[in-house]
Amino acid sequence: MRLLTAAQMRAADERAAQRVGETELMGRAGEAIAEGIRRYADRPTRIVAFAGPGNNGGDAFAALALLEPTMQRFVYAAPTTKVTEARRDAEERAANSGVVTLPLPESPAELRRAADGADLLIDGLLGTGARAAPTAPLAAAIDALNAAAAPVLAIDVPSGLDATSGAAAVSSVRAWLTVTLGAVKIGLVLDPARSYAGTICLGDLGMLVAEIDGVEGERYAALDDTEFLALLPRRGASADKRSAGAPLIVAGSPQFPGAAVLCALGAARSGAGYVTVATPDSVAPALRGHLIEQVVMTFGEADAAHSVDELVDLTNHCSAVGMGPGLGLREVTGEVVRGFVQRLELPFVADASALFHFAKRLDVLSGKACVLTPHEGEFARLSGKGTVAPGTRVARLRAFVARTGIVTLLKGRSTLIDDGTTVHVNLTGTPALATAGTGDVLTGIIATLLSQGLSPVDAARAGAYWHGLAGRAAAFQRPVGVIAHDVADALGRAVPPHRPPERLPLRIIAT
Repeated sequence: MRLLTAAQMRAADERAAQRVGETELMGRAGEAIAEGIRRYADRPTRIVAFAGPGNNGGDAFAALALLEPTMQRFVYAAPTTKVTEARRDAEERAANSGVVTLPLPESPAELRRAADGADLLIDGLLGTGARAAPTAPLAAAIDALNAAAAPVLAIDVPSGLDATSGAAAVSSVRAWLTVTLGAVKIGLVLDPARSYAGTICLGDLGMLVAEIDGVEGERYAALDDTEFLALLPRRGASADKRSAGAPLIVAGSPQFPGAAVLCALGAARSGAGYVTVATPDSVAPALRGHLIEQVVMTFGEADAAHSVDELVDLTNHCSAVGMGPGLGLREVTGEVVRGFVQRLELPFVADASALFHFAKRLDVLSGKACVLTPHEGEFARLSGKGTVAPGTRVARLRAFVARTGIVTLLKGRSTLIDDGTTVHVNLTGTPALATAGTGDVLTGIIATLLSQGLSPVDAARAGAYWHGLAGRAAAFQRPVGVIAHDVADALGRAVPPHRPPERLPLRIIAT
């Protein structure tokens, strides 16, 4: 699913309008918004919309025109000097259906009174095209929406948010539901905007794939259930345990044996047929006490060259490698990790301790089929550019991947995956994953997907999506106290059911 910047969305809108007309597009927008009200609002009897001067305000009229006459519907509209034909049509249909139109008050007190008593508020003040922070009286209208008791449905983008960067102005609408139209805007799914948008639904305007996917410029994308299932490998009828996926997990140390266990479980629960765990000699007894179906092998802890030989030998029966969880930061461990990678011919995913050991030797990764999975602290060291400032995650990641050529997954609420061509945003993130060890589970998942033949970028984006689904499934079963083991155990039941692709007028994209 392509995500668009504000400029790209305008280009897509223009193409669609040339084909079907702007009035038709606004009518479809109204249908999507009205569907959102019917489906998700709690039977509102009084709906109040604040409409700005542009087509975002026109969409508010178009939506209210389609709602039942039994609902009290009011639009407080800002003055406009230029009314498009599409908006004029929407206003006329709204008036004919019983919608009451009043001027948008200018004083904060009057704006608050306008919002009081509503069961549902509609933010149609500013849309995707807004380029600057809201000024009076629209800023005061935003503040009144935020101060009201009723939930706010935002049309396209909550007013005050930047649809491209995700930046939030001082006055920005905090929505309960955002119905974004035509295509998801990249800024909506980036912080801090993600915290303002509430549940994000995509309203289908009947745009052609070419009208959205064909716009030029930087590429952003996200998976949905259908695309995830298309990526997820399936076992063939004649599969054996190794052809089903045989990842080698290089992990664990006396201080952190649990990281190796969780990584191995993530690999196994994501469908690997044969998981081998390579761990230092002193750690093996602890791992064997927890891992029954997985094979635990050892390598020496003192002689780096010999340890590398042992690890390389193990790869003869494996199809991908996951390395790093719990290995520790000793220099000899770094020698083993770097020496192993220099001789490694299999695809691999590197996390945790491995990232520490690669930070000043990224050259050893040159030309390798690999995925790096840092959180922001690890990325700061790995990139050599220091702390990731708010609002710079995308730019920092793109610069790093452009410089190194390495597929990189930058963890966060909106995890980002960049392969140098497209920045993929994961939309299944959940606070349930904010617990120790869940990153180790993710490494195991990606290792298995690599072992089953996915490319590094596909293994990373599918792994992140699945990891988030499992976190949500675990949280549903255990609202408090989810641990990483729960996430690994939830992977199987988190897989969405296979359904034929269908085009829906409105579908949830992110919660």
